[in-house]
Amino acid sequence: MSYRTRKLLCILVLVIGLPVYIALALVIIGWFDRPSFLMELAIYAALGVLWALPLRALFRGMGRAGPGQQEPPRIR
Repeated sequence: MSYRTRKLLCILVLVIGLPVYIALALVIIGWFDRPSFLMELAIYAALGVLWALPLRALFRGMGRAGPGQQEPPRIR
């Protein structure tokens, strides 16, 4: 996949896909009785990480310099 395509796909995922995922998660959680605070916190934390796992490779490629660009200096 080209750098430009990967960049466009990342933007679409963040601008369209993530809000849809959040709305869907809220609707599904709303179907059930409200759990305890700690259980609800654990559910939202798990859902917050779960969306990024399948897209990890896509986002990892965006952290690198594009074609014709220099790598930025690393901060230690």
